[in-house]
Formats: sequence, C-alpha cells, structure tokens
Amino acid sequence: MDTMSGSRRTTYDARGLAEPHAEVPKVSDIHGATAGFDATDLTTRQINLELRWLIYEQGIRDVTVRNPGAKHSIGVGILQRCKIRFEGSLGYFGLGLNDGPEITVTGRVGWSSCENMMSGVVVIEKNAGSLTGAAMRGGDLIVKGSVGARTGIDQKGGTIVVGGDAGTMTAFMMQRGRQIILGDVGPGLGDSMYEGSIYVAGKVKSLGIDCVEGEWTDADTEMIDRKFRIYGLGDPPTFQKFVCGKMLYNYDNLEPSEKKYVI
Repeated sequence: MDTMSGSRRTTYDARGLAEPHAEVPKVSDIHGATAGFDATDLTTRQINLELRWLIYEQGIRDVTVRNPGAKHSIGVGILQRCKIRFEGSLGYFGLGLNDGPEITVTGRVGWSSCENMMSGVVVIEKNAGSLTGAAMRGGDLIVKGSVGARTGIDQKGGTIVVGGDAGTMTAFMMQRGRQIILGDVGPGLGDSMYEGSIYVAGKVKSLGIDCVEGEWTDADTEMIDRKFRIYGLGDPPTFQKFVCGKMLYNYDNLEPSEKKYVI
C-alpha cells in the first residue's frame, strides 16, 4: 500500500508497517493518460514502484522511462494492458513475469529478458543476452538484433522473432511455441525439444538431439507473413523449418511396472 506525503510516497508491507527506506520520489510528468520520467538517479526498486504507481493507481496506459541505465530487474510483473517505452538499455532479468503490456526497449537487454512472459508484446531494438524468453508462455517477443545462448529455453508458448544470429542451444527443451530466426544459429538447435516449430533463414551449425527438419505448410507461410507485416520486418526470406522428431517420446510406452520407478 502507498500513501502520499507532499511530493513523496511511502510504501507499506502486508502488516501495515512502513518499509525501511521505502520512500519513493514522485518524479513523473503526467499528461492525461500518458506519463514519463527520468530514471537516471533512481534505483531498480524506485523505478519499478514508480511504474506500478502510474499504471495501477493513476490508470496511466502509456509510460516512457528515460535513461534506465542498464539496471537489472526493471519492468517486471506488469499485469495490465498498457504501453511502456524504455529509452535506453536494460540489464539482467528485465521484463519478466509480464502479462499484457506492450513494451519497447530502444537499446539492448542482458541475460534472461522476458523470462516467464505470459502475454503481450516486447520489441527490443538491439541485441539481447543469453536465456532470452526462458520459459515464455505467450505473446510476441521481437529482438531486432542478435541473441545469446539458450534463447527460448523451456519455451511453453508464444513467438520469438530474432532479426540477427542466435547462439548455442537455441530452443533447448522447447515445449510449445515458435521461434523465427533470420540469421545463423549456433550448435545444438532444438536439443531435446518436445513440441513447437523453429524457422531459420540462415545457416545452422548443428541440430540438437531429436530436432529434425519439418514439413512446410500453408499455415507456416501465413503465420510468418503476418508476423513480418505486424512488426514491419519487410519481406520474409526463405526459411527452413525444424520440429521434434519424437524419438524421445518414451514415457507413455513404459510398462506399468516400469513407470513406478520414474514417477
């Protein structure tokens, strides 16, 4: 819970006690349904509290955060439909656990961006680090630059689009969803994947265990054309499609006497 005192806001915990050092400056310029603030001198906690105050309490649906300074864990846990624009770069673990917002980052992002993203759209104008979109469940994640290793690890839904190259073990243990990669991909693509589709326009260093070439359908063409049109990515290049070979689908074939040892 927050209360206002002059130009400052104090936050309280679940017991109603003031949290130590929890006063947060009211720094935003609000104009109707839009707002913005400079994060240069704010901590991660202050930035996130300011965002929550604007979106949840003031009903703002369009927020611009200037100079985030590559701070870690920024813009997480936003569960409202709104627009957020970060003018600059974010550090590790940014934009995770979000469900609904449309977010743009004009710079780069570090490791584990958009982890457990549920829905919405994230557009990153430059590069992203390793583990981008880990355990992602829904929405669209667009990285216009390149990404590091294990992009979409344990992906459970949604679409990841990479405008550049992708690192090793991309789509490792992928369970559902789609990845569209315009550049080259490192070794181990789709290793141990269960479901989902991977589309690669560049060269693949090597395929991971149980990742095989898939059959192209009209639905693949329609989906890729639609994503490119929505996000202004131009004309789609020619892609190869990769899916799970299902050679590792062994659990359901076990005898009842065997199952008790793996449950």
